[in-house]
Amino acid sequence: MTDRIALHGIAVTSCHGVLDFEKTQPQRFIADVILETDLAAAGAGDDLTDTVSYADVAQETVAILSGPPVDLIETLATRIAAAALAHPGVEAVEVTLHKPDAPAGVDFTPGGGPSVAIRREADQAVVIALGANLGDRLGTLSAAVRAVSQISGLRTLRVSPIVETDPIGPEQPDYLNAVLLARTRLAPASLLRELHRIEAEFGRIRETRWGARTLDLDLIQMADLVLDGPALSLPHPRAHERAFVLQPWLLADPDATLRTSDGVRTVAALVESLPDQGVRPGPDWPGGVW
Repeated sequence: MTDRIALHGIAVTSCHGVLDFEKTQPQRFIADVILETDLAAAGAGDDLTDTVSYADVAQETVAILSGPPVDLIETLATRIAAAALAHPGVEAVEVTLHKPDAPAGVDFTPGGGPSVAIRREADQAVVIALGANLGDRLGTLSAAVRAVSQISGLRTLRVSPIVETDPIGPEQPDYLNAVLLARTRLAPASLLRELHRIEAEFGRIRETRWGARTLDLDLIQMADLVLDGPALSLPHPRAHERAFVLQPWLLADPDATLRTSDGVRTVAALVESLPDQGVRPGPDWPGGVW
């Protein structure tokens, strides 16, 4: 990701340092915060909800620097980075914290002085559902798992066994479905765009709702993010009622949970509450890779 939001020169006078007098005598701290994020949607739509509010990040940085004294500017920089990464859409953050008046026993030129610089990346659990009911279903799912695993910024942890499922909607062939568990630094919009790219590479055409498809990749859940937008809702608003998602997910992670309108529920309990939806064991992954 090359898009960035930069905040330079956030200045606060506060009390931090190892020496006793630094806990009571304020001195200057100057922070530079650079957010790596995806600005494509914001640039196209001119909508604040599609970007990260730099005002919020700046105010959070000031609150941390103005907080109770700590010994190390490393501690402050780490706290600033964690606060920035808590914003949905921030994929990575660089924080440089300057302490220009530090008592180091030497003279610094104007604008000089010690500083620390850290970079931290987001690392969020993600659940992706895969399905196919046209053509070589098994070959498509196998290739799709490889394609998803090659997304830059995503690390595949586990892939469920394959299940076969009765279709929903218009008359069409049965589905093969699976669930992939991963961790990612990508923002939700960035990851969704990558999933749509892979679908298109496999010939996915979005025409009929619930219609047959060569490949379907659904973003089900990302950590504890809650989003409700025209392009993406998280968690997936219908995941809790879809056995073809929940049953393979449960096979991959018996302790899985899903955030629903009724709160966080175990996937095991959700599966137990569903009527039979024609989900049954599917073929093995080729070569037993997954």
